[in-house]
Amino acid sequence: VQLQAFGGGLVQAGGSLRLPCAASGSIFGIGRMGWYRQAPGKQRELVASITRGGITVYADSIKGRFTISRDNGENTIHLQMNSLKPEDTAVYYCAAAKGWVVTASFDYWGQGTQVTVSS
Repeated sequence: VQLQAFGGGLVQAGGSLRLPCAASGSIFGIGRMGWYRQAPGKQRELVASITRGGITVYADSIKGRFTISRDNGENTIHLQMNSLKPEDTAVYYCAAAKGWVVTASFDYWGQGTQVTVSS
């Protein structure tokens, strides 16, 4: 399974970005998908995830601002990020799991995409 992420960039505080991630390869083995992020000097953290059935999990820090969605037919997920804050600045990573449940651990990782929010 290969994951390709797009859509990072520089945006002012209060602005929006949309991060797509496309899966290819043995896609029938993909269950849960999600986005992690890692800021300089900090641990990687889960931002949001979504199962094939549409069950979502969000980090408390982004609830109400970010929305994750999934197109099973296209094997893509999107992270819509609104009301961005400087503390959202990080490298964002797309991830996919073999497991289909909401607690499944991630097995595949895409390359990171930089999101920078200026104040």
